[in-house]
Amino acid sequence: MTFRTNLQYLRSRRNMTQEQLAMLLGVSRQAISKWESEKAYPEMDKLLTICDLFGCTLDDLVLGDVAHPTSPESAAAPVGVVDVATATVVSDAGTDAVSLPKDLTGYDEHRRRFALLIASGVAAIIASVGVAGLFDPEHSILGPSPLNDFLAFACICVGVIVGLALLIPAAVSHEAFKRRHPYVEDFYTEDDRGHESRLLAAGVVAGVAEILVGIAIVVYAGDVLGIDAGWPNAIMLLLDAVAVFGFVYFGLRRGLLNIDAYNEDAETERRKREGTLPFSARLAGAVFGIIMLVATIIGLTLLFLGVDDHLFWIPWPIGGLLCAITGIVIGLFKDRLDR
Repeated sequence: MTFRTNLQYLRSRRNMTQEQLAMLLGVSRQAISKWESEKAYPEMDKLLTICDLFGCTLDDLVLGDVAHPTSPESAAAPVGVVDVATATVVSDAGTDAVSLPKDLTGYDEHRRRFALLIASGVAAIIASVGVAGLFDPEHSILGPSPLNDFLAFACICVGVIVGLALLIPAAVSHEAFKRRHPYVEDFYTEDDRGHESRLLAAGVVAGVAEILVGIAIVVYAGDVLGIDAGWPNAIMLLLDAVAVFGFVYFGLRRGLLNIDAYNEDAETERRKREGTLPFSARLAGAVFGIIMLVATIIGLTLLFLGVDDHLFWIPWPIGGLLCAITGIVIGLFKDRLDR
C-alpha cells in the first residue's frame, strides 16, 4: 500500500473527513487532498504527528500496510485487548490493529483548568459578599466602628477583582484554544464519562447540603439568637460560595466532555469570524443580544430607582425565556430564512 492508500484507510477507520484531519494537523483541507492524490507529500513533522494520531509506525505508514502492520509492537499485542503503550486495539482476528483516539491537542488539561478558573472566579465573588457581611453595621465583628462600611465595600471590591482576574483569562484562553484547535477528536471513553457523572452527582449533593446548612444557621440565628444580619448571613454566603464552586466546577468538567458540542461551537466561531454564518444564526444572535440588553437596562433601572429591591432581578429570567422562545421560532423557519 502507498502512503496515499494508508492515509485514506486510517481516515476511514475513524470516520474522519479530510477537513477534520486537516484541523488536527494544522494544515488546510487542500493539503490533505493533495497528499491523498499524490500531488504533494507531507513534511516529516506532519508524518510523525499522523503516526501519533493513528497509533502506527512511520515505516508502516510510508512503506508498509497499516491494515496489516509489521512492527513488533503491534504484532506482540494480545488479541482483543487494549495495548496501553501503543493505544491500539487488536481485533479478535488478530490481523487488524485499530488505534484509539489520543489527546494530541491538550484538550483534557485545558478542560480541567478552564473549569477550575471559572468556578473559582464565581465563588470568589460570592464569598466576598459573605465576608463583607461580617462588617454589617448592626452586627459587625468589630462592633460599632466607622470602618465597617469601608471594610465591607473593600471586601466586595477585592472579591470582584479576584473573580474577574480568574474569569476573564479563562474566557480568553478558551477562545484562543478554540481558534488553535477548531476540531478535537473525541478520545473520551464511557468510563471517563461515567467517572465525571459520578463526580458531578457528588458535587451537587454536597452543594445542596451546604446550602441547607447555611439556611439552617440563618434560621437558628434569627429565631433563637435574635440575630438577623452579620455573621449568620456571612456563613451562609460562604457555604453558598463553596456549593456554587462545586456546581460550576463539576458541571463544566462534565459538560466539556461533549466533544461534538465543542466542535460545533468552534465551527460556529470560525464561520462567524469568516462572515459565513447562515442568516438564521446571525438573526438569532442579534435578537438574543437585543433582548438581554433591554432586560439588563430594565433590571438596573429597577435597582437604582429603588422600585422594589426584591423584583429587580426578574427581567433577566424573563429575557432568558424570551430568548428560548425566539430560538424555537427561528429554528422552525430556519430553512426558509437561510435560502
